[in-house]
Amino acid sequence: MFSDIGALELVTLIVLAVLVFGPDKLPKVVQDVSRFIRKVREFSDSAKEDIRSELGPEFKDFEFEDLNPKTFIRKQLDGNEDLGELKELRSTFDLRKEMNDVADAVNGREAAPAPAPSPAAAPAAAPAAVNGSAPDLMKKQDKPAAPERPPYDSDAT
Repeated sequence: MFSDIGALELVTLIVLAVLVFGPDKLPKVVQDVSRFIRKVREFSDSAKEDIRSELGPEFKDFEFEDLNPKTFIRKQLDGNEDLGELKELRSTFDLRKEMNDVADAVNGREAAPAPAPSPAAAPAAAPAAVNGSAPDLMKKQDKPAAPERPPYDSDAT
Protein backbone atom coordinates (compact mmCIF):
# COMPACT_ATOMS: atom_id res chain seq x y z
CA MET A 1 0.00 0.00 0.00
CA PHE A 2 2.79 2.42 0.90
CA SER A 3 5.51 0.99 -1.34
CA ASP A 4 6.32 4.37 -2.90
CA ILE A 5 6.95 6.22 0.39
CA GLY A 6 10.61 6.75 1.22
CA ALA A 7 12.26 6.72 4.66
CA LEU A 8 12.47 10.52 4.88
CA GLU A 9 8.78 10.87 3.99
CA LEU A 10 7.83 8.28 6.61
CA VAL A 11 9.83 10.09 9.31
CA THR A 12 8.18 13.38 8.28
CA LEU A 13 4.72 11.80 8.59
CA ILE A 14 5.53 10.42 12.05
CA VAL A 15 6.86 13.78 13.30
CA LEU A 16 3.80 15.53 11.86
CA ALA A 17 1.46 13.03 13.56
CA VAL A 18 3.21 13.56 16.91
CA LEU A 19 2.90 17.34 16.53
CA VAL A 20 -0.78 17.23 15.50
CA PHE A 21 -2.11 14.60 17.92
CA GLY A 22 0.48 14.81 20.68
CA PRO A 23 2.37 11.92 22.25
CA ASP A 24 -0.52 11.10 24.61
CA LYS A 25 -3.26 10.62 21.97
CA LEU A 26 -1.08 9.15 19.19
CA PRO A 27 -1.34 5.45 20.27
CA LYS A 28 -5.14 5.72 20.43
CA VAL A 29 -5.28 7.37 16.96
CA VAL A 30 -3.04 4.67 15.46
CA GLN A 31 -5.28 1.99 17.00
CA ASP A 32 -8.43 3.62 15.62
CA VAL A 33 -6.94 4.01 12.14
CA SER A 34 -5.70 0.41 12.03
CA ARG A 35 -9.12 -0.84 13.23
CA PHE A 36 -10.85 1.23 10.51
CA ILE A 37 -8.53 -0.12 7.78
CA ARG A 38 -9.13 -3.69 9.01
CA LYS A 39 -12.93 -3.20 8.88
CA VAL A 40 -12.76 -1.73 5.37
CA ARG A 41 -10.71 -4.72 4.19
CA GLU A 42 -13.15 -7.17 5.79
CA PHE A 43 -16.10 -5.37 4.16
CA SER A 44 -14.34 -5.43 0.79
CA ASP A 45 -13.53 -9.14 1.06
CA SER A 46 -17.08 -10.04 2.07
CA ALA A 47 -18.49 -7.98 -0.82
CA LYS A 48 -16.18 -9.80 -3.27
CA GLU A 49 -17.25 -13.18 -1.88
CA ASP A 50 -20.94 -12.20 -2.16
CA ILE A 51 -20.47 -11.19 -5.79
CA ARG A 52 -18.61 -14.42 -6.59
CA SER A 53 -21.33 -16.52 -4.95
CA GLU A 54 -24.05 -14.66 -6.88
CA LEU A 55 -22.26 -15.13 -10.20
CA GLY A 56 -22.27 -18.89 -9.80
CA PRO A 57 -19.74 -21.73 -9.97
CA GLU A 58 -18.47 -20.88 -13.47
CA PHE A 59 -16.99 -17.64 -12.06
CA LYS A 60 -15.25 -19.16 -9.02
CA ASP A 61 -11.83 -18.18 -10.42
CA PHE A 62 -12.99 -14.62 -11.18
CA GLU A 63 -10.63 -11.90 -9.97
CA PHE A 64 -11.62 -8.25 -9.85
CA GLU A 65 -8.17 -7.27 -11.08
CA ASP A 66 -9.14 -8.94 -14.40
CA LEU A 67 -11.59 -6.09 -15.01
CA ASN A 68 -8.62 -3.86 -15.81
CA PRO A 69 -8.41 -3.90 -19.66
CA LYS A 70 -4.60 -4.25 -19.68
CA THR A 71 -4.72 -7.22 -17.33
CA PHE A 72 -7.55 -8.83 -19.27
CA ILE A 73 -5.78 -8.56 -22.63
CA ARG A 74 -2.46 -9.73 -21.18
CA LYS A 75 -4.18 -12.75 -19.62
CA GLN A 76 -5.94 -13.61 -22.89
CA LEU A 77 -2.74 -13.35 -24.95
CA ASP A 78 -0.50 -15.36 -22.59
CA GLY A 79 0.26 -18.73 -24.09
CA ASN A 80 -1.66 -17.95 -27.27
CA GLU A 81 -0.12 -19.50 -30.39
CA ASP A 82 -1.89 -16.98 -32.65
CA LEU A 83 0.38 -14.23 -31.32
CA GLY A 84 2.91 -14.89 -34.11
CA GLU A 85 0.20 -14.27 -36.71
CA LEU A 86 -0.72 -11.05 -34.95
CA LYS A 87 2.88 -9.81 -35.10
CA GLU A 88 3.07 -10.72 -38.80
CA LEU A 89 -0.16 -8.84 -39.50
CA ARG A 90 1.11 -5.83 -37.58
CA SER A 91 4.36 -5.74 -39.55
CA THR A 92 2.50 -5.72 -42.89
CA PHE A 93 0.19 -2.87 -41.89
CA ASP A 94 1.40 0.53 -43.14
CA LEU A 95 -0.51 3.28 -41.34
CA ARG A 96 0.84 6.08 -43.53
CA LYS A 97 -0.33 4.33 -46.72
CA GLU A 98 -3.75 3.63 -45.22
CA MET A 99 -4.16 7.27 -44.16
CA ASN A 100 -3.18 8.46 -47.64
CA ASP A 101 -5.70 6.05 -49.22
CA VAL A 102 -8.44 7.36 -46.94
CA ALA A 103 -7.52 10.97 -47.72
CA ASP A 104 -7.59 10.21 -51.46
CA ALA A 105 -10.99 8.55 -51.13
CA VAL A 106 -12.38 11.51 -49.18
CA ASN A 107 -11.02 14.04 -51.67
CA GLY A 108 -12.31 12.01 -54.62
CA ARG A 109 -8.89 11.25 -56.10
CA GLU A 110 -8.10 7.90 -57.62
CA ALA A 111 -5.56 5.96 -55.61
CA ALA A 112 -2.74 4.49 -57.65
CA PRO A 113 -2.80 0.71 -57.35
CA ALA A 114 0.23 -0.37 -55.40
CA PRO A 115 1.49 -3.89 -54.85
CA ALA A 116 1.08 -5.25 -51.35
CA PRO A 117 4.31 -4.66 -49.45
CA SER A 118 6.20 -7.61 -48.09
CA PRO A 119 7.30 -7.52 -44.45
CA ALA A 120 10.89 -6.87 -45.55
CA ALA A 121 9.87 -3.97 -47.84
CA ALA A 122 7.68 -2.21 -45.25
CA PRO A 123 10.50 -0.13 -43.73
CA ALA A 124 11.63 0.98 -47.19
CA ALA A 125 8.14 2.28 -48.04
CA ALA A 126 8.04 4.74 -45.13
CA PRO A 127 10.76 7.15 -46.37
CA ALA A 128 9.04 7.49 -49.76
CA ALA A 129 5.92 8.82 -48.03
CA VAL A 130 8.01 11.19 -45.92
CA ASN A 131 9.91 12.60 -48.95
CA GLY A 132 6.74 14.06 -50.40
CA SER A 133 5.63 11.48 -52.95
CA ALA A 134 2.42 11.04 -50.96
CA PRO A 135 -0.01 13.90 -50.18
CA ASP A 136 0.69 15.73 -46.96
CA LEU A 137 -2.31 15.25 -44.69
CA MET A 138 -1.30 18.08 -42.36
CA LYS A 139 -1.35 20.63 -45.17
CA LYS A 140 -4.66 22.41 -45.76
CA GLN A 141 -6.29 21.01 -48.89
CA ASP A 142 -8.01 23.10 -51.55
CA LYS A 143 -11.76 23.16 -51.07
CA PRO A 144 -13.69 21.23 -53.71
CA ALA A 145 -16.22 23.12 -55.77
CA ALA A 146 -19.44 23.72 -53.84
CA PRO A 147 -22.19 21.36 -55.00
CA GLU A 148 -25.41 22.86 -56.30
CA ARG A 149 -27.94 23.35 -53.50
CA PRO A 150 -31.32 21.73 -53.79
CA PRO A 151 -34.24 24.16 -54.09
CA TYR A 152 -35.77 25.34 -50.81
CA ASP A 153 -39.21 23.90 -50.11
CA SER A 154 -41.00 25.72 -47.28
CA ASP A 155 -43.83 23.16 -47.22
CA ALA A 156 -41.41 20.33 -46.48
CA THR A 157 -40.24 21.87 -43.22
